Amino acid sequence: MMEDEEERRLQELVFGAEEQLLQKLEESDEGSVGEESSDSEEENQSRLQVPTKRKAAWEDEDDDEEEEVDMTHRFRKDFKKSDVESKMSKQKLQQRLKDQFQKSMGGAPSWAEKSSKKSKKKGDDDSDDEKDEDEEDDELLKKTGNYVGSSESLPKGIIKLKMCLNANNENPGEDRLTTVQFHPSAQVVMTAGLDHTISLFQVDGKTNPKIQSIHLEKFPVNKACFSANGEQVVATGMKNKLFYIYDMMEGKVIPVPRVRGLNEQRVKEFEVSPDGEFLLLTGSSGYLHLMTMKTREVVRSMKMNGNVCGTAFTGDGSKIFANSDEGEVFIWDVRSSKCLNKFVDEGCVRGTSLAVSRDGLYVACGSQSGVVNIYSQNTCLQDSSPKPLKAVMNLLTAATSLRFNPNSEILAIASRAEDEANRLVHIPSFTVFSNFPLFRKKTIYRSHCLDFSPNSGFYSVANDKGRAVLFRLLHYKDF
Repeated sequence: MMEDEEERRLQELVFGAEEQLLQKLEESDEGSVGEESSDSEEENQSRLQVPTKRKAAWEDEDDDEEEEVDMTHRFRKDFKKSDVESKMSKQKLQQRLKDQFQKSMGGAPSWAEKSSKKSKKKGDDDSDDEKDEDEEDDELLKKTGNYVGSSESLPKGIIKLKMCLNANNENPGEDRLTTVQFHPSAQVVMTAGLDHTISLFQVDGKTNPKIQSIHLEKFPVNKACFSANGEQVVATGMKNKLFYIYDMMEGKVIPVPRVRGLNEQRVKEFEVSPDGEFLLLTGSSGYLHLMTMKTREVVRSMKMNGNVCGTAFTGDGSKIFANSDEGEVFIWDVRSSKCLNKFVDEGCVRGTSLAVSRDGLYVACGSQSGVVNIYSQNTCLQDSSPKPLKAVMNLLTAATSLRFNPNSEILAIASRAEDEANRLVHIPSFTVFSNFPLFRKKTIYRSHCLDFSPNSGFYSVANDKGRAVLFRLLHYKDF
């Protein structure tokens, strides 16, 4: 009897009790006639209830234990608020690092905000055209790829740009700026000048908050430059051969009073090789010295006619172009120190500057008369008397600063001898953009250094007023 009951129950479970099911369905159909939907409020409420949170499939007992971090380590001691904090929990250290980052960035950066906040901001700004432009800039600053955002080439004639807040607005120089340079990978710009200060700023085009400033006692900075990997800053002075290396990872300023093998009274000008292996120091009487960054010693020296007025590494770091004040251009092989070629800059009486494009296509040579000759780099390597592709004659005073943008569509040329003597040359048409600088309005003053951001989104000029004037080049969608 028990076996029959058990068998019947199993049949109901497996095949279902058909008779009972049909009976229940009929009863439910009868009961539903004439009833309104409002009678099922309890059922609707039960549907709206949030399902309970599912439990974890597995829990580790060690997760509940707070692991202590040793704060005496040299990489962590700067985050201690007192000597008592010899150990700290991981959660507390994480919060301390977060606070330190937000402090250095001037608050939480836009890319760290939650998407809901961003969408709310975007909705509020729809009615304002100017704010919409700023939204586009925010899109630009979300990423730093090694490519140009627009697939179209830059059109000639008029360049689309807008003037932003000065890059160093939060901490302008008290004297002439000698350097402005964008970080090779981060949204950061560096300024340095005769006020003995090196400063770093975050670039957002709106507030450009200051990250850090370093004061070098009795050391007016002639030139400062990021290392190839962006982890260090090298700075030279005006009066002697002492220079400084600022290690940003460790927060240390390292003075370098002597370089083994360097017989010079002072070192002012230098270039960093693209691979970060060498520092090219400009000496007196036409000497160039190649110093290794690793051992900080001169491994090779080169000699040219006249005094050196401009140097540049090629994009691959295999060659050095050097311009002399006598108008001659020398090309050296980095590994062998052999002079591969030399030629006279056409029409030049006294050379003043030189620039090489990263893609290996162009070389620009500036002269005392203000003429800038643009050559094909391949022609310069092969021909003893190359002809320039174009002689740009838009400057009336000495061309003291030249800079190609990263994809060689723009050549910036400037003279420190006259206000607003700054032009942008379109390549390959070799014509000057007619709307730059701004007509009948002084914005740039005297240019002492020029630089483009890694993907040409920004252009900055260091001037004699201690300001780093910042322009947004709207054609380029990336930083």
